[in-house]
Amino acid sequence: MNWKTLHRWVGLLLGALVLVLGMTGALLAFDPVQHAWRARPADPGLTVATLAERVARGVPGAEEIRRLPSGAIVVFGFDGEQAQASYVDPADGRVLGAYQASALPRWVKNLHRAFLLGDAGRWGAAGVALGLGLLCASGLVLLLRRMGGWRHMAGRVRGTLAQRIHTVTGRVLLAVLFLTSVTALTMSASTLGLVVLDAGVEPEVASVPTGQAALPVGQLAPLQGLAVQDLRRLNFPDAADPQDTWKLATRQGAGWLDRYTGQRLAWQDATLAQQAVDWAVVLHTGEAAWPWAVVLGLAGASVPLFWLSGLLIWWQARRQAPRTAHNSTLAQADVLVFVASEGGSTWGFAQSLHEALVQQGHRVHTSSLEQFQTTPATRQVFILAATYGDGQAPTHARLALQRIAAAPVAATPVTVLGFGDRQYPGFCAYAQALDEALRARGWPTLLPLECIHQQSSQQFARWGQALEQALGAPLPLHYVPRLPPTTALALQARQDYPGRPGQPTAILRFALPAQGGLAHFDAGDLLGIVPPGSSVPRYYSLASGWQDGFVEICVRQMPGGLCSTHLLGLVPGGSVQAFVRPNPGFALGRSRRSVVLIGAGTGVAPLAGFIRRNEGHKPMFLYFGGRDPACDDYFGPEIAQWQQQGRVAGVAKVFSRIPGGGGYVQDALRRDAEHLRGLLAHGALVRVCGSQAMASGVAQALDELLAPLHLSVQQLKAEERYAEDVF
Repeated sequence: MNWKTLHRWVGLLLGALVLVLGMTGALLAFDPVQHAWRARPADPGLTVATLAERVARGVPGAEEIRRLPSGAIVVFGFDGEQAQASYVDPADGRVLGAYQASALPRWVKNLHRAFLLGDAGRWGAAGVALGLGLLCASGLVLLLRRMGGWRHMAGRVRGTLAQRIHTVTGRVLLAVLFLTSVTALTMSASTLGLVVLDAGVEPEVASVPTGQAALPVGQLAPLQGLAVQDLRRLNFPDAADPQDTWKLATRQGAGWLDRYTGQRLAWQDATLAQQAVDWAVVLHTGEAAWPWAVVLGLAGASVPLFWLSGLLIWWQARRQAPRTAHNSTLAQADVLVFVASEGGSTWGFAQSLHEALVQQGHRVHTSSLEQFQTTPATRQVFILAATYGDGQAPTHARLALQRIAAAPVAATPVTVLGFGDRQYPGFCAYAQALDEALRARGWPTLLPLECIHQQSSQQFARWGQALEQALGAPLPLHYVPRLPPTTALALQARQDYPGRPGQPTAILRFALPAQGGLAHFDAGDLLGIVPPGSSVPRYYSLASGWQDGFVEICVRQMPGGLCSTHLLGLVPGGSVQAFVRPNPGFALGRSRRSVVLIGAGTGVAPLAGFIRRNEGHKPMFLYFGGRDPACDDYFGPEIAQWQQQGRVAGVAKVFSRIPGGGGYVQDALRRDAEHLRGLLAHGALVRVCGSQAMASGVAQALDELLAPLHLSVQQLKAEERYAEDVF
């Protein structure tokens, strides 16, 4: 079953009606709370006999005593020809005031139960309740896939704002909404006559007068042993009809009592169906349990969040839906491109590859990975595969591995390109599984597996250069991501460093725009800069947060780098066009746990930002690697000052190009193994920033020192204690 498709279409078709049920349910949840606050419930030891005696004495013309779910006691009867309903005090039978349900709840209930359409509306409401149940069930399946299983359900939620709202709200209230769906269906089955609640036909009972007077209600033995908490309704016998009896309804069933002897003439136990409906009423309305009514009200009020965020997610996915031009048929194509994408962004990269190949004269067919197959005309196959959740396949491609395993092996090279996020433990795990399966089956490849981090257009372009060399023909890949609006940032100050030979570096500080324009950002988020003459942004880790009042990055000259050349050529007053992209997986959050910061070269920038904002003196330990302190000791004076202020508890620096410099940052970690083991054994967080090669060496060193603790970097990632920002 395609749960995602089911969830989408049920939500789109019934979303507005579910919204009506949710909002009216939230309004109705006020009723039990209001009634509970106003109610004067009976004392726990009060019997029905005593209550009825007090009512008979205090309310002339009483015909029925009803205990409301809130615990309040209401008496119905006649004052002459005038019907009346009154709240009474169970302590003395005194009338407290008239009982009358307000018009608003009645109208809202009618809208909630039947959309103001009578019986036809009741059937419609039952159908919408069923749809809500399907939405909740499919939503749970999708939530488990997104979070990577039950073990990660409490983990950090990533994605767009709409995705985070949808996921977090679902994680909190999905079970409550599913319960309201089940209970609504149970109540609808009763209302629509689909289940029988009574045990049978009401028995015929007769009480023949013996010439003696009827017993006072206080002397009826069955009522003397019955607590008011169990009462639902007690009907008085008609004084003008000597054959009439007392009629009693309780949680356990219904009975008839002789008015002259007090004997129980007949009894019907509540059926299982009746008990189920009774529980459904309590769980669906919160009656008799006002704290639960508050929970139900919050769940109903959350439905607009579900609906609006779900609608926005659908619209965003629709905008990203593939529209591939010049798409040859499978039989005619000499190059096949297969795509596995959960959110749709991988299709943009596939389209860039498709267009470049078409321009080189190839006949290209691009389609979803679940359609994997080759033909005699096929000369090359490319698979662009994103990883979803904790190493899972995108929903539509969940059976692709089985299809590949069943396909006949050909001599056609199949090249896999993976897309993922290094913050997830299963970074590009699905692409790796595909590549391993293909090689195990004997499929050749043109290029080894490459993994793209956070949809990096720069990495994609580098992969395109490798592909050009392998094909022996020019193949420029022009991937242009959809960009958010940019803001002009004016350079305020710069601090220059010689850096590596031919690669000068500078810390650039931009003024925070006075009129806004930039989203709130924190150290470790990414600043996207669009250089003149290009539509492809370059990303730099932020060394400051918006509270600092400026925007700061560290930039090294890249050989032939368009953006770095432009940035390093700026003088104070010059400007760039930029936007902020959140990087929540790298953020530290508000945890008070110790933090181990590991960086090399310009990768120290976001780590310096973490230290800068550590006014609370959270224990932080910095390990920094450079080449020569005279050339690349970035943020050196600032870090020394922050250490004096207690914002960083320990600093270890190594420089690999000077005698006695200490080697590389991973060497510093090994020398400090005992201290690090103690920190990590007590739950310390780890943040690593720098080159991929450095990050790989750091992970290896940490795995070695963690081994005595029976821990690994992979386990720390799974616990969301370890995150990388690599380039």
